[in-house]
Amino acid sequence: MSHAQTAPAVDPGAAAMPRKQALLVFIGLMLAMLLGTLDTQIVATAMPTISGDLGGVSQFAWVSTAYLLTFSVTTPLYGKLGDLLGRKRVFVFAIVVFLIGSVLCGAAGSMTQLIVYRAVQGVGAGGLTVSIFAILGDLFSPREGARYQSYATGTFAVSSVSGPLLGGLITDHLGWRWAFYINMPVGALALFMVVSFLSLPARRGTPRIDYAGIVALGGAVSCLVLLTNWAGSEYAWGSSVIVSLAVATLVLGGLWFGAEHRAAEPVVPLRMFGSSTFNISNVVAFVGGFISIGALNYLALYLQMVTGTSSQNAGLLMLPMTAGMLLATMGTGHFMTKTGQYKWYPAASMAVSSLALYLLSTMTNSTSFAVASAFMAVLGLGAGLSQQVTVVVSQSAVELRDIGAATSTVTFTRMLGTSLGASLFGVILNNGLAEHSSKLTKGASISPEAVQRLPEAARDAYTSAYADALSSVFLTALPLTLTGLVVALFLKKLPLRSGGGPGRGPAGPGKAEGNVPHPANSPDTSASRENPEKGTA
Repeated sequence: MSHAQTAPAVDPGAAAMPRKQALLVFIGLMLAMLLGTLDTQIVATAMPTISGDLGGVSQFAWVSTAYLLTFSVTTPLYGKLGDLLGRKRVFVFAIVVFLIGSVLCGAAGSMTQLIVYRAVQGVGAGGLTVSIFAILGDLFSPREGARYQSYATGTFAVSSVSGPLLGGLITDHLGWRWAFYINMPVGALALFMVVSFLSLPARRGTPRIDYAGIVALGGAVSCLVLLTNWAGSEYAWGSSVIVSLAVATLVLGGLWFGAEHRAAEPVVPLRMFGSSTFNISNVVAFVGGFISIGALNYLALYLQMVTGTSSQNAGLLMLPMTAGMLLATMGTGHFMTKTGQYKWYPAASMAVSSLALYLLSTMTNSTSFAVASAFMAVLGLGAGLSQQVTVVVSQSAVELRDIGAATSTVTFTRMLGTSLGASLFGVILNNGLAEHSSKLTKGASISPEAVQRLPEAARDAYTSAYADALSSVFLTALPLTLTGLVVALFLKKLPLRSGGGPGRGPAGPGKAEGNVPHPANSPDTSASRENPEKGTA
């Protein structure tokens, strides 16, 4: 069956929902975004208390690994399922599964139970971010949606700083179980608002699910996530386990690629990669993920190990980075909506991020907080210039029937960059500390509090070693951002799609769910759509 036969039946245009109704949906979506992003930060802060209460310290790492594994496996799937089954029902499924997992985690009686229940939570969380951005792509045209998607990215930036603070407060005053139960009122309100007010076109007929692609892609992603999380920490890079995972990733990836060529409705439509704009957006998303979260984690390590700042104060001291990200995110969203242009934002993001990494690499154990804060603000600006741009641009670059798949692909690509960045940064840091091992009298594995209690000479040796090792981490990422800059310069100068309006959904305007033919049963209308790749360099 040719791919041409899977085009949507109706070209979207007129609004299906009043704007006030769309804004109520938007508020519900932002609550869901807050739910998902705060959860990981709050739980990470509560984990030392949880492991002390439930025991099983040896299983500590599996709590986050189980969540990340199911999150990563399901992320590429939710987008396409939303395209096939309807965005609303997929979102409802994801948030309900997430809330069920939250209740189960709060009631866990052992570390093994918590690991299993966190895996359940991850299945739901994998669909939250993808569904939110895909629904925004349905509610608003890419040009208008740039502003609203910047709000979603801003929500993520705020939660990354406020999460640890809330986690500490909840754990200290309510108990660690409320780190999970707190999700219930927020999630219930988000679910109520979306179910009550969201009205999008849905597909009619029997969708053709790409089961072979789902299984092969799920297996490949599972192996890749375990590889990036274990390599250099649990196992040596050349160990049989890591090599086996790498081989399995390649084999399963090859099987997935073959399945996508044969599927009528591939889980990741390969036709999307025929757009250079889509490909470049994914490269920028990968680089952005590689440096942003990795740099965030290692900046926290710098503040704690080198400057002696507590973990809660470290979150506060990273507010300049959050402020820079918010400023850049809101600014790009405003100007993209106003002008419909996006070409230079990804390149500017890579350039500013490169400058930030260089500046961060110059920090020593005598760098003042004011200087470090200024450098972090520059990094935030760089991250914010492209964070939501890649999603908006990728949605605009593909056909309307592929908005969900495009959203999940670029989200997964960013997450993959984050995972690889954290793994490689860890290896570089450990190698850097190993070079100073003779000066570290108590070894490299020592708490920030213990470092501050050391005699002055020994404390200086530790803070200097960590500052030097972290300098190597930031410098190592610099060639990648420069590569991203070169790639971003090749983006075509295209206007974002405008028109349509709230509820302009991929299946057509002004129709209730269940009234639109499934694309596999519809005539090809893709030829009438303007080629998204026509533009100037």
